[in-house]
Amino acid sequence: MTIMADSTNNQASGNKPTLKQGDTGEVVKELQLLLRNYYCYSGPIDGVLNSETVGGVILFQHRVFLPEDGLVEYKTWQALYRGGAVNLPIVERSSEGKLVKALQQRLHNSGYYTGLQDGYFGLVTEAAVKSFQLRNKLKVDGIVGDHTWFALSNTPIFDG
Repeated sequence: MTIMADSTNNQASGNKPTLKQGDTGEVVKELQLLLRNYYCYSGPIDGVLNSETVGGVILFQHRVFLPEDGLVEYKTWQALYRGGAVNLPIVERSSEGKLVKALQQRLHNSGYYTGLQDGYFGLVTEAAVKSFQLRNKLKVDGIVGDHTWFALSNTPIFDG
């Protein structure tokens, strides 16, 4: 089953309940189908939010730069319907923090970055972002905004 991102789906994501481990029902089946669509869940579509489904949620949250808490709240639903990262702040040279570190880790794990994963957006991070943008036919400006976040969240990760 392929779920296409469109404005109807984005609106529908706002009507979804917060889900946590132990929840059951049709909305959990919908969650499981969405996770399966993004290769984050391979278990049964049984409407039971068990530890295997929570693991899929956490994997998806990691992929789209969300807090990896296993709770399916508004931002997770939104990202599931869009098919990638949503509503992340712009980061650029001199930015710092956990999100920059996650950016550096993603760039490293996808082969673009070899510098320190220290959470500081310096020249090496900027060069890696520009390389990623060029290769993915994005505006090459070294600034990580919506389009770059979305592309990064859909980039294969080679953690090995």
